[in-house]
Amino acid sequence: MQVPSFIDQKSQQLGFYLSAFWRGDLPHSELQLFFWDTLEEWTQVNDHAEPYSQKERVFWHVLHQLHYWPEAKLASDPILHDELSNCLHYLDGRGLCPFDCIGIRP
Repeated sequence: MQVPSFIDQKSQQLGFYLSAFWRGDLPHSELQLFFWDTLEEWTQVNDHAEPYSQKERVFWHVLHQLHYWPEAKLASDPILHDELSNCLHYLDGRGLCPFDCIGIRP
């Protein structure tokens, strides 16, 4: 799998998982499993030397945020929720690229 395909596929899944968590339909532990599964799958991606796209930068930013913040903050902080929602909207093609999301590859 190539980097753009991986990012497209995982961006959809990331939006699904995070939205389900915010609705209370998915436990935080499942978000963490998604994080680790994504990192494991990343090791199978070809050509990590390919330049970053804006979408990839936003993807890695959101993935890092869902792992970094404790469950309570991720679930209830309105500022964090707005930031991540804007990122998810961009990832699924419904919004503008957030200017402050500079995620990096693991």
